[in-house]
Amino acid sequence: MKIGVPRETVPGEKRVAVTPEVASKLIKSGFAIAVESGAGDAAGFSDGDYRSAGGTIAPSAAAALGDADAVLKVRRPAFNATLGKNEVELLKPNALLIGLLDPRGDQDGLRTIAQRGVTAASMELVPRITRAQMMDALSSQSTVAGYKAVLLAANAIQRFFPMLMTAAGTIRPARVLVIGAGVAGLQAIATARRLGAVVEAFDTRPVVKEQVQSLGAQFVALDVAEHDAQDSGGYAKELAAEHIAREKQLIHDHASKADAVITTALVPGRRAPILISADTVRAMRPGSAIVDLAAEQGGNCELSQPGKTVVEHGVSILAPLDLPSQMAYDASAMYARNVAALLMHFAPKGTIALDFSDEITKAVVIAAQGEMRLAPPPGAAAPPAQAAPNRTAGAKV
Repeated sequence: MKIGVPRETVPGEKRVAVTPEVASKLIKSGFAIAVESGAGDAAGFSDGDYRSAGGTIAPSAAAALGDADAVLKVRRPAFNATLGKNEVELLKPNALLIGLLDPRGDQDGLRTIAQRGVTAASMELVPRITRAQMMDALSSQSTVAGYKAVLLAANAIQRFFPMLMTAAGTIRPARVLVIGAGVAGLQAIATARRLGAVVEAFDTRPVVKEQVQSLGAQFVALDVAEHDAQDSGGYAKELAAEHIAREKQLIHDHASKADAVITTALVPGRRAPILISADTVRAMRPGSAIVDLAAEQGGNCELSQPGKTVVEHGVSILAPLDLPSQMAYDASAMYARNVAALLMHFAPKGTIALDFSDEITKAVVIAAQGEMRLAPPPGAAAPPAQAAPNRTAGAKV
């Protein structure tokens, strides 16, 4: 069975779907791997690294994908300017495509994949069950985003994160507020604490209080019943209007005292909730910063501009897109292991065999045999048009 790995073409995307380490393991399992020349360069993996792992270097995307039984990507197939066509046209019918396919995004693009006869599996839809943990790309990439967000915040504010005892006197530690204690939020909390900051964390779900406190942060609680705050999959639910008003006031009170605020709040399939108003930004200290990890779904801050850094009322507001790509080496290493685990689930004996009675397969396969298998959510708003979305930043909040 042949696996094709192309170079990612979405602007700014530096990750690669298969690293030399994972390529070596797959080859030892009986797979043949063709990697487009330069596919790993931006992430720090050379063509020579792939050759040493036993892979073949293809001169073009067409050569890598044309006869591939499985195509492993980071992003959904996109228009390739060099070839003058969409990447999906390079895939042979019945090929298996695995990637972060943005299943709630552009439905016409997904239909194009289905009409090609490609079997498409979306990494965003891996269910939250024990045996699927190794496949959970949202969690792995959110870990990267949460870590990087703290580094961005530390660079943006005009203060030290830790307490310092100096000849010039004691410097008190920075105060950090993390909104959303999912995977990205918990990593942000842990990283900020490692750097010595005093950390508070807010989440609507009471169940995460113990996790927050175990990392040395103070939990900021909103009096909401657990069934009103969390769905059956462990994701945050959109709150009732009364709860939202109290939530915003609570965030306002704590953000106004913070030196850095990191937001990670998402509701699957919906626009990110606006939790930091312009009034809250105005109340924050000049020189403080907000890092909005929900920017790809519109942002948690009213003044965020996805993909940009702006300064409003003396506060730096960072709204990065595709943050894991800024740490492409480790993000690729983690993602490649996720993808390989899902591939082995589909082809444990070297041949693709889909069992739609299986919980994982049923959840992740969004196109098969020329048909779409995932209906768009009713009344779902279109995602922001600033960039091709990749919903990893604040996943599983």
